[in-house]
Amino acid sequence: MSIDYSFKDTIPIAPLKICALDSCKEFAKKVDEHIVTFRRNDTEELLKAKDSVKFRGYDNDSYLISSKCPRFSSGEAKGQLNESVRGSDLFIMTDVMNYSITYNMFGHVNHMSPDDHYQDMKRIIAASIANAHRVSVIMPFLYESRQHRRTKRESLDCALALEELVNMGVSNIVTFDAHDPRVQNAIPLHGFDNFQPPYQFIKAIFDRDKDLTIDKDHLMIISPDEGAMGRAVYFANNLGVDMGMFYKRRDYSKVVDGRNPIVAHEFLGGSVEGKTVIIIDDMIASGESMLDTARELKEMKAGKVIICCTFGLFTCGLEKFDEFYEKGYIDYVVTTNLNYRPQALLDREWYIEADMTKFTAAIINTLNHDVPISQIADPTKKIQKIIERYNDEQQKRYHQIKLDL
Repeated sequence: MSIDYSFKDTIPIAPLKICALDSCKEFAKKVDEHIVTFRRNDTEELLKAKDSVKFRGYDNDSYLISSKCPRFSSGEAKGQLNESVRGSDLFIMTDVMNYSITYNMFGHVNHMSPDDHYQDMKRIIAASIANAHRVSVIMPFLYESRQHRRTKRESLDCALALEELVNMGVSNIVTFDAHDPRVQNAIPLHGFDNFQPPYQFIKAIFDRDKDLTIDKDHLMIISPDEGAMGRAVYFANNLGVDMGMFYKRRDYSKVVDGRNPIVAHEFLGGSVEGKTVIIIDDMIASGESMLDTARELKEMKAGKVIICCTFGLFTCGLEKFDEFYEKGYIDYVVTTNLNYRPQALLDREWYIEADMTKFTAAIINTLNHDVPISQIADPTKKIQKIIERYNDEQQKRYHQIKLDL
């Protein structure tokens, strides 16, 4: 078992409990199964647990607890815990982007918005904060993360939400690939952990593609705009390849759907001709910018075009991606399972999912033991190992082909 998930000389800060809201029950169930496996494989811990009250609840069959947020016909709601959390280390999980959940209000069916999910999370916090030993929030898509800075007369929603959570008593906020992690400056005296999924992306790509050549002549990382530069640089450095960047030229005299329309994409970087290019970013919303980038790269004679995004929201549907896939502008799209994905997306030939449940389970397990998170927060060593293994497998296949010939 990996040392990342084993704690031989550290006891949990308190009995672990996980409260998953309706928005992420499926994801939380898989996370829970991983934690159960981690702890049952940790035989030395379990031997101690038999005779120590400190390990009470360490070898549970499940760490999930039951809760609900029922609504009245007026649309008002309340948070309700169906079991005790007294003295526990409670992790509340929610997916604020799950639009599939509905509720009735004055006879009309409403789809839950990020605001609705956020309010339900606060209701569960309010129901548990007085009795739990510690309350942490797992919010993969950080609520209002795109409204992270103020321009002129605007609200600063993400910072307000973070301040509100810590004022309620939340000890730690865990999120993934925040649009701008500097928003944590709003709560400088409280815990804020922002994790990245590069290892899971590379693993998903290697599982799909068995014929990639990882060098500067065959592979290149692309940042679709200046905001994704940090992600692209990290990817490129780990893979030992070059990177390029697109600069979005916008028309600031107009506002369309709440943003300034893109006039053109200007490319900064070396030749992509014949290379496999990986476009890396934090989210696909409408997908317009990502698809334009993919088309530009194909017109520049790139070989394969792979898109990697942490959150696949696809707010304008999947039809445009189907069209670009059929035209050969994109080869496939990789996103994580950190947010809701409709079955229609999962069935698409061009879609690949990077599983984040084991990583999330490791984060919760580590925080529950109250030990440094750095060994799992930095995936560099794991990335180097998987690249080395992938190259070795390629060499074996190459030699086998030569023998067969």
